[in-house]
Amino acid sequence: MKNNKRTENIIELYNIKKMYGDVTAVEDFNLKVKRGDFITFLGPSGCGKTTTLRMIAGFELPTEGHITLDGEDISKLPPYERPINTVFQRYALFPHLNIYDNIAFGLKLKTVDVTYQNDKGETITRKEKLSKKEIEEKVKRALEIVDLEGFEKRSIDTLSGGQQQRIAIARAIVNEPEILLLDEPLGALDLKMRKEMQIELKSMHEKLGITFIYVTHDQEEALTMSDKIVVMSDGMIQQIGTPEEIYNEPENAFVADFIGESNILNGKVAGKKKVRFCNHIFDCVDDFPIGTRVDVVVRPEDVIMKPKGQGMLDVLVDSVVFKGIHYEITVLSGDIEIVIQSIKNAVVGDTIGIEIEPDGIHLIENNVTTNEFDGVITKNNTVEFGDGEYECDVTQLYHNSTLDEDGYLIKSDGEKIDLAGVEVSVSVPLFNAIEMSDDPDKGGATGNIISLIYKGDHYQYIVRTENEFDYILDDEDLWNENDFVSLIIPKDKIKLTLK
Repeated sequence: MKNNKRTENIIELYNIKKMYGDVTAVEDFNLKVKRGDFITFLGPSGCGKTTTLRMIAGFELPTEGHITLDGEDISKLPPYERPINTVFQRYALFPHLNIYDNIAFGLKLKTVDVTYQNDKGETITRKEKLSKKEIEEKVKRALEIVDLEGFEKRSIDTLSGGQQQRIAIARAIVNEPEILLLDEPLGALDLKMRKEMQIELKSMHEKLGITFIYVTHDQEEALTMSDKIVVMSDGMIQQIGTPEEIYNEPENAFVADFIGESNILNGKVAGKKKVRFCNHIFDCVDDFPIGTRVDVVVRPEDVIMKPKGQGMLDVLVDSVVFKGIHYEITVLSGDIEIVIQSIKNAVVGDTIGIEIEPDGIHLIENNVTTNEFDGVITKNNTVEFGDGEYECDVTQLYHNSTLDEDGYLIKSDGEKIDLAGVEVSVSVPLFNAIEMSDDPDKGGATGNIISLIYKGDHYQYIVRTENEFDYILDDEDLWNENDFVSLIIPKDKIKLTLK
């Protein structure tokens, strides 16, 4: 690929979607990466971050959308024509080659355009391989960057995991790519080595001045190294921002829950920059209309312990765990749990006060209170929606209607109606309406739990069916992500309206 034009955004992804058969791995992905930035794709396993990285590298092609490098579309270019190199979690080093030959492997295959003038004064360009001296200089420079000078003759199997990781990086950067992709390259290292290599990688990025795009599921890793973080879930971008923005201003409950530790509680706006939760009105910095339902996010380190009666409200100490650099203290405000991180200890069973400053309270609007589906009435006067079939009260479709003994609906004026095939809108509350069971035959629809967030006294779950209908529900019991469940919805919780 030849393109001498340099733009502020080195790479841009527009409306990217990736399908594997009927499965959507990535969708509605839009991102602009500035030249020289350290960008991290962060999210749980299966969220689409590695798939996106592979599309940038050229190992996968997008189903829809396009990718540009310096303004030129590279969506269909093969990997070897892109000025991009990748470092994988499995370093894929050649065990039969020494360190020098591992790093020099790509250089020995590389050709460059060399221009000559022949005897007639004509300019001739031909491809030639790099000279031995050029290769030696590039390998030496790469080893200096990863702090492994003098290791050229060493065998791969004599290296530690951290050293092997550095060799994999040296092999990638020796080709002088414009972009370096790193797919969980620290995943095989122990915790201590991971932390050391995080600092090393950030230092390498500063030395090289090239664009890094990094994939990890480790929140601390992303916060430590990145200029910008792209938080992903379920194949979609949830938020893009600096580490400070992602941590302090999460845009939804998923980001708040996934990045660090958070208390996420149901609340309601009680006045201008005031919010009610835990039966108390707190001052805050976010301004929403009065009555707006919100998720209240409070980081554990922002909850201040006070003597009983001297805080904003009194709470009961339920548990204390020593974490080395702080105590993790769980307190109860009624039935609602609040986690505190403090260098001060507390005694289980004591009543203490707590205080939360306005800038320690972050509000996320959450006015969704119902699950909404398109449905159809069956011949049995049940309703099919969301990959399931449920008993329902069809008389709510017409005021003062009844059912005769044959199951026909009789309107108030005496008209008889066969409802089979009638299309309806279905509404099911989020709260106290849907029950999960591990018996697949017990409920009307089945699916897998794809998300769970603890909200102080209950969990909020998202269950996705085979055809990708999502049910949101609250449950006091803890289930595991990916559990296969059936969904039980009582007849009186299903509201129907004619379409």
